[in-house]
Amino acid sequence: MNTVGKPPANPGRDDVRIMTLQAHILEQQAHHPQAGGTFSWILSALSISAKIIADKVRRARLENVLGSLGSENVQGEVQQKLDVLANEVLLRTLGGREGVAIVASEENEEPVILREDSQGIPRYCVLFDPLDGSSNLDVCGGVGTIFSILAHDGRAQRAEDSLLQAGVRQVAAGYVLYGSSTVFVLTIGKGVDMFVLDPSIGAFMRVEQNLRVPSGNKTYSVNEGNRKTFPEGYRHYLDWAQSSGYSSRYAGAMVADVHRILLKGGVFLYPPTLKSPEGKLRLMYEANPMAMIMEQAGGKTMAGPKARILDIQPTAIHQRTPVILGAADQVDAVLTHLASG
Repeated sequence: MNTVGKPPANPGRDDVRIMTLQAHILEQQAHHPQAGGTFSWILSALSISAKIIADKVRRARLENVLGSLGSENVQGEVQQKLDVLANEVLLRTLGGREGVAIVASEENEEPVILREDSQGIPRYCVLFDPLDGSSNLDVCGGVGTIFSILAHDGRAQRAEDSLLQAGVRQVAAGYVLYGSSTVFVLTIGKGVDMFVLDPSIGAFMRVEQNLRVPSGNKTYSVNEGNRKTFPEGYRHYLDWAQSSGYSSRYAGAMVADVHRILLKGGVFLYPPTLKSPEGKLRLMYEANPMAMIMEQAGGKTMAGPKARILDIQPTAIHQRTPVILGAADQVDAVLTHLASG
């Protein structure tokens, strides 16, 4: 039978719709009518940044931008060449958006104030980890960008005060995974959607809507090299998990580990250690945005046995925290052992 020119059999199905990230952003603008378009421009800037960084990651070996600079960032961590390049891309791209009041990066000691007078325009603060897991680059491992967007509080006396908001007040959060494909995961507080970059047309295409974290996956992700310095409850959990048929999956980049858990289930752990008793991951740049994504997908997030990550009131922009996040059933299994440990 000749079907040339006929419409799809089920034209109303969402899976036959062509939806780019840009179109999705405009569609979602209805959730933020007060933003007057400025919010959409910020997400567009993040999309552009992701494409530029993805290209630099792909060409890193060819352009000899792998390895470290021999310097340290404000966190005391050795900076990779692409850490600095990715940071510059995000600062410059976001800096050109009228709706951005303040940007703060894991790589910079102080936030950058772009615009102080709101002039009646709703403005936002954007915080980001420009290249999570950058030490993976030398071995072609997964790396990513993590971002968090907060409404700017123009009444704050200092820029830092406007940034110090609990994670529950985030307007949006997301990450970009630069791996076998470039994946952009986004939440605007109405579920979690996933996009993949189609290099043939230079656009992120929506491939999944309203992602939900699967339960029942007996998998954990943690750097077991630090196991001997974990608090007792975490060690009890690992003993139990290993005797209960659990598998270990750890990529060395939070973006890669969390992305797998978002799609497959399981739990991600970054406990406190003797060396880092407050935890190692940054609350504002890593834990909060990932916690918002995971909870919007039906998961659970905690900063230890009692504190929900998104409820923590930050006191410093580079504050650190322990992290437990993933499918609710798997997080609860960890908490059971922390309570008894």
